[in-house]
Amino acid sequence: MTSFRTSAVLAAGALALAGCATVTNPNPADPVEGFNRSMYKFNDTLDKAVLVPVAKGYRFTVPEPARDMVTNFFSNVGDVYNFANNLLQLEVTAAVQDLMRITINTVFGVGGLVDFATPAGLPKHSQDFGVTLGKWGVPDGPYLVLPLLGPSTVRDTVGMAGNMFIDPTSYIKPDWVSYSLYGVRLVNTRANLLDASNLLEAAALDPYSFTRDAYLARRKFLIGGGAANDASLPNYEEEDGAAGAAGAAGAAGGTSGQPMPAKPASGASAPAPASGAQGESEVPQGSPVPGKMVPGGLPFRR
Repeated sequence: MTSFRTSAVLAAGALALAGCATVTNPNPADPVEGFNRSMYKFNDTLDKAVLVPVAKGYRFTVPEPARDMVTNFFSNVGDVYNFANNLLQLEVTAAVQDLMRITINTVFGVGGLVDFATPAGLPKHSQDFGVTLGKWGVPDGPYLVLPLLGPSTVRDTVGMAGNMFIDPTSYIKPDWVSYSLYGVRLVNTRANLLDASNLLEAAALDPYSFTRDAYLARRKFLIGGGAANDASLPNYEEEDGAAGAAGAAGAAGGTSGQPMPAKPASGASAPAPASGAQGESEVPQGSPVPGKMVPGGLPFRR
């Protein structure tokens, strides 16, 4: 399954780069805006026609406690990405925290179905191979909207392929089990972001620009270790875990996209961080979280 998904990412990236030769735009952050808007419209149409109805049916039929356990399970899988990438970035403290989260939630949370690590004070990080490449000094390249995959850059497209090799669910046999897990993650992520996508449609005059700016600002924030200038981050009011009203959330994956943040064990509340303190790559409250779900992009990332 890993080779199939990697080929799909590379094919999407090649198609996006092909558009660079035929579409020009003076915006330096988005030199192929014409192509990107076409892909955004294609993805958004597919999302509304297929994924949104399925996600609504899923949310209607599956009880919220069960959906929370699904979210927690894939969040636990996401901690594997965080652990691997924090090691590659030599963020030893964060990597140890990720490993402790994986151990606690896998052992005591029944395979990650319940999140005990967050209320125990272990922060949830947000890492992927695209962020790692950025911290290694690889430039982001042009902004791209990939077919099905949504917002990206040239660097982050390469990072998606790396994420797939880290994804432990890619190696589950037989393949139909791995594909089934991928489908459940996709639908669950989209269901978690239904309200956020409605907010985007109501609030944004230009959802495409909103999504692009939120995505690029969030990536800059993460690559800067969570220390980017506050002025560079759009001040969007949003639900916890929903980015830019679904505007920069799978971004998969995760990622997109990384799975939605885990929900603490029933009856427990996550401790508040120390005043003025925030982990280098911890997920800040109320900030755009790309790679999960974007209008004009399905949460096909991690």
